[in-house]
Amino acid sequence: MKTALLVIDVQMALAHEDALGTERSCPEAESNITQLLDKFRGDGSTVVHIHHHGTDPEDPFHPDAPGCAVQPFAAPATNEPIVVKTGSSGFVGTALLAILQDAGVERVILCGATANHCVESTTRSAADLGFQPIYAADAVWTYGLTGPDGKSHNAAQVHSVSMATLDGEIADVKSTNDILAL
Repeated sequence: MKTALLVIDVQMALAHEDALGTERSCPEAESNITQLLDKFRGDGSTVVHIHHHGTDPEDPFHPDAPGCAVQPFAAPATNEPIVVKTGSSGFVGTALLAILQDAGVERVILCGATANHCVESTTRSAADLGFQPIYAADAVWTYGLTGPDGKSHNAAQVHSVSMATLDGEIADVKSTNDILAL
């Protein structure tokens, strides 16, 4: 089955959050994304980079902001397509579907940030469009949240809930080691 790796929103705005000491899940995500990139590149498999561009000039992901730059470890190779999105799903308003269809892709492996926002949204869209998504559980990360009820949820809880809502119904949730063994 032809498989593509989707690397989502691995941009400096998130590295800036980390540098501020913001609590996050999955500190090994960058290392695992690097392993996935190495494997896919070594096999000559399809790798697509999805980058977020905020439309508000105050957004840290705005194209003119330093946070929009890609984190160096996840920099696209010259032959790897880059899809720019302005919403949460990498499929909405982009060429991602056409890129994957043109490459004959049937299964997508999703990694990047954040687990419960753009990675989860792109995973859901991939399933809706007929792809077989695999959510790389330890190659994604997120941050804590406070709900409208004022209740705080730490990053590990948010990460766990994201995996739980996807696994078995929308996607297969697997570790990087299990994905590399596929």
